[in-house]
Amino acid sequence: MKISAALVLAAIGGASAFVPRQPALTRMSKTIVFEDAAEDAEAEAEPEPEPEPTPAAPTMACISKSDILAAPNTLEFGSVWDPLGLADIGSDETLAWYRHSEIKHGRIAMAAFVGWWAVAAGARLPGMLAFGTDFSSLPAKGLDAWDAVPGWGKAQMLLFAGLIEFHDELFHSKRGTHYLRGGTPGKNMVPGLFDPFNLSGSKTEEAKARGRDVEIKNGRLAMIGIAGLYFQSVLPGSVPLQPDC
Repeated sequence: MKISAALVLAAIGGASAFVPRQPALTRMSKTIVFEDAAEDAEAEAEPEPEPEPTPAAPTMACISKSDILAAPNTLEFGSVWDPLGLADIGSDETLAWYRHSEIKHGRIAMAAFVGWWAVAAGARLPGMLAFGTDFSSLPAKGLDAWDAVPGWGKAQMLLFAGLIEFHDELFHSKRGTHYLRGGTPGKNMVPGLFDPFNLSGSKTEEAKARGRDVEIKNGRLAMIGIAGLYFQSVLPGSVPLQPDC
């Protein structure tokens, strides 16, 4: 009886050896698939962070063409004198740059015309212009007086003018509104150079606007005047009624 029971148990054990079993790799892959699916579900459940809003760029509109051409008045010609149509070239920024350059050239021309006239009239500063050169020794004619200035003296004047121009653009961006971004064309931003005694501080806006118009017209006239003096100097008789200077 014992022998029969042992044989039955051995037969059952031997038969179980032939039953196919699930491979370990298959069970592992199923586990990985389940883990990936759980991670995807968690990622979909978490809301994505919203992007930070980009700060809006500052709106700085340049002065318009119509505002620039509205001043100064056109009493002399009845309308804007622009035979070449330069006002129609480019954008508002282009015309603002034109006006800024016009005002600066007008100021330089006014200073040059007064200096040319002062030398021709015999006005001289005391002292020495350079070592070995007195102001009193300068010729009376404008270009001859310029030729008598030493080379380093001419370089110093040009360097000084360049520094004014550089710092004017720098302070336009640092201390005020640039003339291409809504500022006033022609306004000088170098500290202490323009109106150092603040004579315009008590003036109204209307008086300041009229002063700017007068400056533009005087500058235009000075540009014509200094051009006449120059051409008369290099081409005698080229300017009617203009004496030699």
